[in-house]
Amino acid sequence: MKLNSIIISGGGTGGHIFPALAIANAMATKYPDLNIRFVGGYGKMEMEKVPQAGYDISGILIDGFQRSLSLRNLVFPFKLLVSLLQSLFYIVLYRPQLAIGTGGFASGPLLFVASLVGIPALIQEQNSYPGITNRILSKYVNTIAVSYEGMEQYFPKNKIVLTGNPTRKGIGKNKIDSGRAKAFFGLSAHKKTIVILGGSLGAKRVNELVAQKLPLFHSLGWQLIWQCGKLYYDQFQSMASSQSMIIPFVKEMDQLYAAADMIISRAGASTISELTQVGKPVIFIPSPNVAANHQMKNAQAIAKQHAALVIAESKLATDFDQLFESLANDPIRQQVLGRNIRQLARPQAVETIVEEIEKLI
Repeated sequence: MKLNSIIISGGGTGGHIFPALAIANAMATKYPDLNIRFVGGYGKMEMEKVPQAGYDISGILIDGFQRSLSLRNLVFPFKLLVSLLQSLFYIVLYRPQLAIGTGGFASGPLLFVASLVGIPALIQEQNSYPGITNRILSKYVNTIAVSYEGMEQYFPKNKIVLTGNPTRKGIGKNKIDSGRAKAFFGLSAHKKTIVILGGSLGAKRVNELVAQKLPLFHSLGWQLIWQCGKLYYDQFQSMASSQSMIIPFVKEMDQLYAAADMIISRAGASTISELTQVGKPVIFIPSPNVAANHQMKNAQAIAKQHAALVIAESKLATDFDQLFESLANDPIRQQVLGRNIRQLARPQAVETIVEEIEKLI
């Protein structure tokens, strides 16, 4: 069968949007005449990011069910019904041969309706603890592409394919000299360097920690590239020095990863997938402000492989100094962590997912 049209849905956060775009880009490269259509939630991040990437997107009226008491829950059934009808309309209009979901509320109605009318469907789960949308959809779709082993406790075993999580093109193929990368950021080419990652917007508690611990880092001979996020740059930019480069956002990720001798990071699924390919020692500080505490579960899955260290936000005040100092003063352990996390990498994730898509067609 010739592949003419597919429909993709996933959003709400970058962790759902980026894998969707990575799959779309891989499919568009392999099938230049393929019609790729996105469906997202009105007012959500995907309605901006997907058109910026060059794809058309249609919106549906959907919102999540709030775990706490909220007036928004009163209109949830109405929004769900409307989103199901809108999804059916888009499927009739665009006649996709396949539906792909990468999580987030918008993917729920679309993948559910697609499955009901007999369209093959695949979902891609980035996290070690799946969201409620993908857990519900797993009963209806044909294939579930996962990033972690042991997902049989959440999904039907016969539908699971271990693929890994798609990452930005070129990650893991870094040929940039470390010293030149450090100089690129205006730092010494010869000093050990910590890279701080808190996401494009920044992470408040991580930034507060770094600001407090600058004397500790410097006393142990480490310089910093601190990506503080655009929301916090004005607050922390005055702390920049010859040993601390502070920037709101980094576009040159290949340079950043090449400069790193150690990384302190949140534990989003896409970030973890990139860091497995980078192969540097990592301290994860998972965000507690995410559904089902999935960042902690992601980080713990890596730590169980002796491939990273993990510290909860609630333990930073009491445990961070000892954790950091023990790693900073142990180059052998740094090498072991870097080697172990690289062994978890699946750089061919998107190609494997494309193969699964072709099997369904």
